[in-house]
Amino acid sequence: MSSYDKDYTPRLSEDGLYHPSFEHEACGVGLAANVRGEKSHAIIRRGLEVLINLGHRGAAGADPETGDGAGIMIQMPHDFLAAEFGKLGVSLPERGDYGVGTAFLPQDAAERADCQAAVERAVADEGQRFLAWRDVPVNPDKIGVLAARTMPAIKQFLVGRGDAAAGREFDLRLLVIRKQAEKAVLGGDLSKPSEFYICGLSSRTLVYKGLIMAHQLEGFYADLADESMTTAFALVH
Repeated sequence: MSSYDKDYTPRLSEDGLYHPSFEHEACGVGLAANVRGEKSHAIIRRGLEVLINLGHRGAAGADPETGDGAGIMIQMPHDFLAAEFGKLGVSLPERGDYGVGTAFLPQDAAERADCQAAVERAVADEGQRFLAWRDVPVNPDKIGVLAARTMPAIKQFLVGRGDAAAGREFDLRLLVIRKQAEKAVLGGDLSKPSEFYICGLSSRTLVYKGLIMAHQLEGFYADLADESMTTAFALVH
């Protein structure tokens, strides 16, 4: 029976393999992609448009401009990152020979330094090369008052491939690095461990996200408006 049928009523009792307890809210997701794998900045713009059209799936708090989170995942924008890390005097390795993570860090300088040290130790412990930190440019004026008040420091970090084979093995090492860094911080003396979070670490993809509304994402992250940032797909939520 179609859900558009005027006589349709949802099932409220157990029936075969169905149970009402399986019913729950779900975060909406969307995808914009070029089926030929051709990269462009237009895919990012289309992904952000999809995200805005999914705005109804999110929630807001007492501050109507503070949402429950939105984000975008794209292919690693090699040329963009080569230029950005180049400004820091860091040469980007060849594609596939590095990973980039996005970290949310405490605003307190001492605690932020402790978290960064934990990340760098985890990289070394896994036989990979820590290369650099990059401050991600953001505009707090584009988000809600409550979100801006609790906003973490946001940095990207660059990990060079060490003794791991390129591809799957390297990405598995990056996953271990992420988990080990998080474990070290949670087991440390950080006053608010929840202020530390790595929302992505991969050699293939890059993530931008935050406790913001869907329509605020591009205005908040200046990187996403840069025409030199290209991808063949954009996964949004």
